[in-house]
Amino acid sequence: MRESVQAEVMMSFLVSEELSFRIPVELRYETCDPYAVRLTFHLPGDAPVTWAFGRELLIDGVGAPCGEGDVRISPAAADSLSEVLIRLQVGAERALFRSSTAPLVAFLDRTDKLVPLGQEGALDDFDAHLDEALYRILAEEQSAG
Repeated sequence: MRESVQAEVMMSFLVSEELSFRIPVELRYETCDPYAVRLTFHLPGDAPVTWAFGRELLIDGVGAPCGEGDVRISPAAADSLSEVLIRLQVGAERALFRSSTAPLVAFLDRTDKLVPLGQEGALDDFDAHLDEALYRILAEEQSAG
């Protein structure tokens, strides 16, 4: 059975030190992909953009700087855990978002109630969904190539 947890959080999109604006961000967690969370950013004038990354990365980033590569998450200030920075990067393009910590922690708490951290692999249908997704990807690649 596919179950999910969703929340909407208002985040600040930090364009520069002088310019930022608030945007709605949808947070989603699904048991069919129990290791990942998805954040969908609703930027004004653009189509929504969804990023998926490890749930554990978001959990760890609330309390300490973490992440390498395209996704980095850290507390906004070294002496306070009240806000979190989420840095996303594709090539030379970067985006920086700031969020209050409380709604992220509330969302993560709900995901933990659905699938406790460390118990992701115990989901009966995870391997079947993974096999199905890999089969579909390989079939698409073969038909395109």
